[in-house]
Amino acid sequence: MGRMKKGLIKRIGAAERKYVEELLSSDFSNSSNPGLLGRFEKAFAEKIGTKYAIAHVNGTTTLHSALFAAGVRAGDEVITTPLTMSSPALAILQADAKPVFADVIEDTFQIDPASIERRITPRTKAIMPIALYGLSPEMDPIMVLAKKHNLIVIEDAAETFLSKYKGRMVGSIGHLSSFSLQATKHITAGEGGVVCTNDPGMADLVRKFSVLGYSTVSATVGKITKDDIQNPNFERHVQLGYNYRMPEVCAAIALGQLEHADELVQRRIDSANLFLEAIADCEWLKPQVTPLNCTNSYWALAVRLIHPSVDWTVFRKKFMEFGGDGIYAAWKLSYEEPMFQEKTRNFAGKEKILGAMHEGGLPTYEIGLCPLAERVQKQILAFKTNYWDWSRAEKQAEILRKTIKYFS
Repeated sequence: MGRMKKGLIKRIGAAERKYVEELLSSDFSNSSNPGLLGRFEKAFAEKIGTKYAIAHVNGTTTLHSALFAAGVRAGDEVITTPLTMSSPALAILQADAKPVFADVIEDTFQIDPASIERRITPRTKAIMPIALYGLSPEMDPIMVLAKKHNLIVIEDAAETFLSKYKGRMVGSIGHLSSFSLQATKHITAGEGGVVCTNDPGMADLVRKFSVLGYSTVSATVGKITKDDIQNPNFERHVQLGYNYRMPEVCAAIALGQLEHADELVQRRIDSANLFLEAIADCEWLKPQVTPLNCTNSYWALAVRLIHPSVDWTVFRKKFMEFGGDGIYAAWKLSYEEPMFQEKTRNFAGKEKILGAMHEGGLPTYEIGLCPLAERVQKQILAFKTNYWDWSRAEKQAEILRKTIKYFS
């Protein structure tokens, strides 16, 4: 991808409307269903470069399904980063497992493989690296650790689409990967998620787990047939499963999004580059470092504010006073959230399972557990990149320049 023609681009275009109309014309009849879910899954797998893609209702259910397919069960441990939205940690708890948090690399904000290694115990079952803000973690050393310790790697690529790590598509490197199609993401169906894998056994497990444990669904079959359901002797459920399947109408929109995904992703990259040019000479705004062996799809442009005397909230307030759209903070670290802290801890009933499975009772998460993540989280300014109107992106970059000049 290279810089595209500037101007106004449509996030939702003719393709999305065409596929939605195709679905509506079927009256949602099983006998005339156009099979948009299966068509979307096939197209998504081809785009990412994996053998299988299993669509879900959102990008948190995908993590739950992937954890099940990875063999994560009650009492196991899964290592992830605390510097992200808390969905990964919540999904680990939903799997009756213990979230274990590794620290980050300061300049990329990504999970540190050296910290991962220090957190591995006999209970560790999986590693869940997060491709934060559109950039891949250091996947090669993570995969080496996984092989050495017989662990499963689940890539959380919710904030990443069409990014690459050493020429490989993010989401095609780990044993499993999870994507989000929530409204703010690179491509969207309003809501939705996808699990990708090259392993047919894991794909089968993901499918069954996400479709009520039905006996006849599989890696490539997402629905039970009319012949099955009309048979009084049909044995439906072979395992516990959830109703996580993506609705057909979301699949229709997502299929259309794939047809101009390159354009949508490129606009975010171009917007990020516009902002990077604006801060190029500013010594106290440090952008997330993208290593030379990676491409960043910039779900957002994340920048560290390290000015000795300018407060984060003061900078944001002045940016907005000048007409800026606003600046997002990094999420509070997962283990700093009230639900993880000992005085207010609330795991919605998982306390009994985790307490019984771990010697010494429930896990504790002390402040200071991941010191680099704790420092970086307070510094991050995350600028929007989803500017479909290029003139608006240019205006925002000028406002950023004005704000930098004000504090310089």
